[in-house]
Amino acid sequence: MSGRGCYVRAMVTIIFLLCVLPLTAFGYTLFRLRRMSFQIKPDGAFAEIDGVRIHYHYFPVGEEDLHTPTLVFLHGASGNAYDMRLAFLEALKGKYSLLFVDRPGLGFSGGKSGTHDLPSGQADVIATLLERLEIEKSIVVGHSFAGSVTAALGLCAPKRVKGLVFLAPVSHPWPGGVNWYYSVASWPLIGPAFCWTFTLPIGNLLAPAAMTNVFLPDQPPGNYDAEIRLPLLFRPASFRANANQIVHLNAAVADQSKRYCEINQPSLVVTGTEDTVVWPSIHCEGLLRDLPQAQLMCLDHAGHMPHHTHTDMIVKGIERLVHKIEGKEEVPSAERRSCDPVVKI
Repeated sequence: MSGRGCYVRAMVTIIFLLCVLPLTAFGYTLFRLRRMSFQIKPDGAFAEIDGVRIHYHYFPVGEEDLHTPTLVFLHGASGNAYDMRLAFLEALKGKYSLLFVDRPGLGFSGGKSGTHDLPSGQADVIATLLERLEIEKSIVVGHSFAGSVTAALGLCAPKRVKGLVFLAPVSHPWPGGVNWYYSVASWPLIGPAFCWTFTLPIGNLLAPAAMTNVFLPDQPPGNYDAEIRLPLLFRPASFRANANQIVHLNAAVADQSKRYCEINQPSLVVTGTEDTVVWPSIHCEGLLRDLPQAQLMCLDHAGHMPHHTHTDMIVKGIERLVHKIEGKEEVPSAERRSCDPVVKI
């Protein structure tokens, strides 16, 4: 065969693959979305806020405990309310009123691009939800990305938010960017096409390794992916919302962190010495520096998911914060100490 014939055949093959692979992936995505709609259904309640439906699970206690703060749990990036619910529901149910929220755009919550990509926009939605549920006194517990939303709630709703708990938080600007696939998913035109073709099939392949990495040096709980309904993340709309939020986060916290000196609520900052997902030396040290009433819980040999691997210690820390807010107990000042620097890898 001549060189020209080989070239033509190669070009035909390339064009064929460029057409067939995306179409096949798109068909697979439609198939999986249809199956998910039957297999994974919301089991919480909904509230219409700012033109979107917000999904949440609310477990109130009896009327005799109405003056005790409600604990409001906010999940991190690439997750949903089932993550925090899995970690804390059994440990705290019946002791306090508990509210687990799907942040805008994730889980079963809707979201508006732009408005709800920023921590401040999400905080406004959650503050409205607290008002709708007539929650007058709360402690907000936010993991990772939601550390920024927790801080934003402390700023925008100080009368309802009486205390803050930051778990392996993102709170301050950091050097560098984000993973390439978040950037691609957030682009106009290309982003939606990417999300509608490749995020479901590729996400299914990469999810086990990603879960292992985020839990290091510990292991994920058994059946973790099923318990948190992980496939919900890889739906096109959810993955793109997640990407938009992550892409805009650095600039958002750079601006928001300038106001942290205004947060006067008692706060608990929890970090693990082995966290390689966020930098405790930037975020936790920044919160300890900027928040007037911040205390530190530094967990030896813990990674980025301490709410699953060190639940008992965190529950004790939350309960001490509740007692402090109720005037029953002071958080010992000795808990406040510097984090050992952690190098991101």
